[in-house]
Amino acid sequence: MRVVIQRVSKASVTIDQQIKSAIQKGMLILLGIEDADTDEDISWLIKKISQLRIFDDEDGVMNKSLLDIDGEALVVSQFTLHASTKKGNRPSYIRAAKPDFAVPMYEKFVAALSASLQKEVPTGEFGANMQVELLNDGPVTIIIDSKDKSF
Repeated sequence: MRVVIQRVSKASVTIDQQIKSAIQKGMLILLGIEDADTDEDISWLIKKISQLRIFDDEDGVMNKSLLDIDGEALVVSQFTLHASTKKGNRPSYIRAAKPDFAVPMYEKFVAALSASLQKEVPTGEFGANMQVELLNDGPVTIIIDSKDKSF
């Protein structure tokens, strides 16, 4: 699993000109799933995301987590995070999981994050054409891949 996390002041997902989900201060999490992903990847990422200290403390130092600030999270599926650009100019998405595997993993990820944060986690809509709007705070953007735990 690969995530791109953006610290946001606010974020929303619009589908067919209707806002589906919106959050205030917290994280926008773009989630890419591949066939090699397991429940262990979900558990590892949820712990990492929940405890990631990217929010300012009283001294303006990034020393607080999403849990510490009681922030919100918005999860959006994004298969293009597994794009390969090694050959030619057209990306290949061969590593991205097909919906029959990706959808249940996406739902498990969202449920696990919701349990960790002890609040509902709004989402985009898997496979939909979405417009994602955000106000990146910082800017702060972090990339984490569960297959490379050295990040």
